[in-house]
Amino acid sequence: MAINKDTVKYTANLARIELSDEELDQFTGQLDRILAYVDKLDTLKADDLKPTSHVLKMKNVYREDVVKSSLSASDAIKNAPLAENNLFKVPKIIDIEA
Repeated sequence: MAINKDTVKYTANLARIELSDEELDQFTGQLDRILAYVDKLDTLKADDLKPTSHVLKMKNVYREDVVKSSLSASDAIKNAPLAENNLFKVPKIIDIEA
C-alpha cells in the first residue's frame, strides 16, 4: 500500500496538525517506507508459530515461599529510639489546623 501527500494532508487535518510543504514531503516518505515494511512482514509465513510473551524462555527467579516464625513485638521494638505501649513512637510531622 503506497501513501501519497493527499492521504498525509487528510490525516494531518483529522489530527488538527498543520504541516509545511517540507514536512509533508518528509512524512509522506517516512510513512510510505513504514507501510512498505509492514507489507513485507505480511509475506512471512507465521501460521505455525505459537504466540509468546517473550522471545527467550523465562523462568521464575523468586525463592520458595517458606513459613518462618517472625520477631515478637517486644524483640522488634527493642532497638527503637522511642517506644510507647509496645508500639514505635515517631515525631508528629503533620500539623492539622482546624
